[in-house]
Amino acid sequence: MALALRTERTEARLLPEQKRRIERAARLKGLSLSDFIVQHADEAARKTIQEHTSWALGDRDRDVFVQALLHPPKPSTRMRDAARRYKKHTGA
Repeated sequence: MALALRTERTEARLLPEQKRRIERAARLKGLSLSDFIVQHADEAARKTIQEHTSWALGDRDRDVFVQALLHPPKPSTRMRDAARRYKKHTGA
């Protein structure tokens, strides 16, 4: 990431032992404290977003899901009634 593009700033309060540990890890990687924090926070953010926006199904669950998509059940009487009420209510 180019330095010229970095326009946002944030701040964090750390326990002394957290700061020492993070500084040590940054030195081991040859990064500044700021670069280390940004790099690892961004990686954690990407991972968290991926975990909350993706599904991973096992073989059995995948097969059941695909079969339900390919051969959906007929709508029940309650579902048909709900669809009629919805259309009447929305004018659709």
